[in-house]
Amino acid sequence: MQATWLVAEREVRMKLRSRSFLISTAITMLAILLGIVIGGIVGANPTQPKIAAVGSAIAVVTETGAFDVVEAATVAEAEDLVRSETVEAAVVPGSGGSGSDAAVSGIKVIGLDSAPNNVIAALSQAPEVTLLEPSDQDAGILYLVAIGFGLVFFMSALTFGLTIAQSVVEEKQTRIVEILMSTVPVRVLLAGKIVGNSILAFGQILLIALVAGVGLLVTGQDILLADIGPSLVWFVVFFAFGFVLLSSLFAAAAALVSRQEDMGTVTSPIMMLVMIPYFLVILFFDNPLVLGIMSYVPFSAPVGMTMRVFLGTAEWWEPLLSLGILAAATVGFVAIGSRIYANGLLRMGTRMKLAEALKG
Repeated sequence: MQATWLVAEREVRMKLRSRSFLISTAITMLAILLGIVIGGIVGANPTQPKIAAVGSAIAVVTETGAFDVVEAATVAEAEDLVRSETVEAAVVPGSGGSGSDAAVSGIKVIGLDSAPNNVIAALSQAPEVTLLEPSDQDAGILYLVAIGFGLVFFMSALTFGLTIAQSVVEEKQTRIVEILMSTVPVRVLLAGKIVGNSILAFGQILLIALVAGVGLLVTGQDILLADIGPSLVWFVVFFAFGFVLLSSLFAAAAALVSRQEDMGTVTSPIMMLVMIPYFLVILFFDNPLVLGIMSYVPFSAPVGMTMRVFLGTAEWWEPLLSLGILAAATVGFVAIGSRIYANGLLRMGTRMKLAEALKG
């Protein structure tokens, strides 16, 4: 344990000394905070179409509450406002019309070069709508939450997974690994790399959660914060196992090569395993079938099951079952990864074949 912690401490210290890592982390935090603040401001102050209204049409458009109304004395004045593009359209008394005029019951909507469909839709009488299974969450909120979970998983796993791979190849290329292996066992070296980068990854996730929480509280979106809290806890738990699984694969893949130029060929399949859940959760964030399948696949469970917990579609036992499958898969992949890592670490020159690394 002491040797593992020494290796982990070395990994953390080297990463924290990297100016590019610190700058990219700061930019990420700032982008998240600005996104939440801007979203809160836009949500609290939605923009309304600006239109001109004349006579009896003023009461009609005001009653809808959907417009920023500019009162005009005459129809000609309202038309001048439309031509100067001061307003999007004009609503005047009367019916019928031709050309750029769009008829609405009892009033007339005047547009510039095309019918202002957003104004017409707001003035039209909407039919009564009945939902058989109403959703508790807004579709826009669901999409943003899906992007959030998918992006955090994608960025953290990819950033720190590639860090482990680069570290392994660099140590092989510079022959430092021979000195390290004379001091600590190979599996301790691998465990230290995984532990060190796991600490960095969790630290970044907690920092993201803290910044997002502060942003939601400051902008008055505490209701969303309360809704997302339980799913965020599950995300951290699932990410812990998923990151260890992926880290062992990145380290094992990097041990097959001896040059940084060759690293892309062996890490590309693992990068695909990280990217696929990200795209799936964005495209199918409200699809119960796709999310259900993702929940039980080890590489996508941190995102798929977390989204189902947020949606409230997962039974109480499903996260536990999914976590058990992920934990078992993590143990298996770590065992395989450590064997490949140990057998390929001292192999120099050409790329080592996977079958040869497994055989030893």
